[in-house]
Amino acid sequence: MTDETPNTAELDGGHRARLRAFLEMPRVTNTILAIIIFNAITLGVGTSDTMQAKIGPLLAAIDQLVLGIFVLELLLKLYAYGLSFFRNSWNIFDLFVVGVGLLPQTANLSALRGLRVIRALRLLSVIPQMRAVVQALLDALPGMGAVIVMISIVFYVFGVMATIMYGDSFDLWFGTLGRSLYSLFQIMTLESWSMGIVRPIMDVHPLAWAFFVPFIVITAFSVLNLFIGLLVNTMQSAVEQDTEAEFEKLRLLVRSETDQVDMHVLALTEEVRLLRAELAAEREKKA
Repeated sequence: MTDETPNTAELDGGHRARLRAFLEMPRVTNTILAIIIFNAITLGVGTSDTMQAKIGPLLAAIDQLVLGIFVLELLLKLYAYGLSFFRNSWNIFDLFVVGVGLLPQTANLSALRGLRVIRALRLLSVIPQMRAVVQALLDALPGMGAVIVMISIVFYVFGVMATIMYGDSFDLWFGTLGRSLYSLFQIMTLESWSMGIVRPIMDVHPLAWAFFVPFIVITAFSVLNLFIGLLVNTMQSAVEQDTEAEFEKLRLLVRSETDQVDMHVLALTEEVRLLRAELAAEREKKA
């Protein structure tokens, strides 16, 4: 028994290693990518009443087949990677996305069943470039926190001012602090801010532009550009880190190759020295 256990463990480890290599093959990952895209298309087609009437059962069968493939893929990954499967946040993300599709299909959970379309988000975990973008967004969150706090303060100050100045005249937009914040958010997005809100207010308060124009400049232009700048800097840093990592790998590879060449040169030098010693010994014998 004690002799067979290590062999069994080694055999199991070999199976897992081969399975990991299989799952990481480009053909397999590309196939999963194609299935994800195909499933996203069929889920979109399934929202059409006309298509549901024509091929509704077929769409449902395709959905179940795709879900089965995803479940099988995750089971294979769980076996291949073991507990290390949960050390990868993208694996946990895939597990959550696929798990949503396993929810019971009842009328009470119709809203949750609608979440099946988030399977399309698996594209983020399958495509390395998208993973890099998402990672850059997550890395930028700490810096964004300060910007969010700043813009919240700006919103609060302008919201209180707008409620005091325009709340009596335009109750629908600025009657309460909540309405003022919502209206200011609409103005920040530049959605119908001029003809829809500011110009009607200027008919009653001609100098209202002096309040709204600085608000737009501060929020829509300055603060939002800070968000963009943070994202660009974070993504640039991520690219630089990847480049440095690749350069380090290259440097280590070159060093390894150089060390091997040095060893061969030393071996050849030693062989030449021995040959010279033998030749010298032969000459001495002949002499």
